[in-house]
Amino acid sequence: MDGNQRKKWNKGGRKPKLNPAQNRYMFRLADEENARFLAMFEKSGLHTKAKFITSVLFGKEIKTVKIDKVTMDYYMRLTNFHSQFRSIGVNYNQIVKMLYRNFSEKKAAAYLYKLEKQTAELAVLCQKMIALTEEFEARHLQ
Repeated sequence: MDGNQRKKWNKGGRKPKLNPAQNRYMFRLADEENARFLAMFEKSGLHTKAKFITSVLFGKEIKTVKIDKVTMDYYMRLTNFHSQFRSIGVNYNQIVKMLYRNFSEKKAAAYLYKLEKQTAELAVLCQKMIALTEEFEARHLQ
């Protein structure tokens, strides 16, 4: 192949855009205006400032995402508590099997009675947790 045929086959680089943005504008902001601009940009959730500015100029809808640290913290703690609650259930089943395997029925029944009292207290605690969660959702998650 000679040089001309090779250039036709291998252009190299990326494909050109159909409608490239070639016009550029510049403006300056004071410190207070810049702080306000950056706050609005962060709330928008857009990844580039150029897209944010064009969406504001041309009246496009801007999505605002607000992350509440208190809600996130509560959710993380609730998830942690739920995993601990599940592990208690697994341990409960293992304890019952071990009691019947290693002790007589009478002794195992006595230990199970004590375990049942603790389980009832745990159930009351779980009901309180559910009530608190519903109250929290009603107040803060609208």
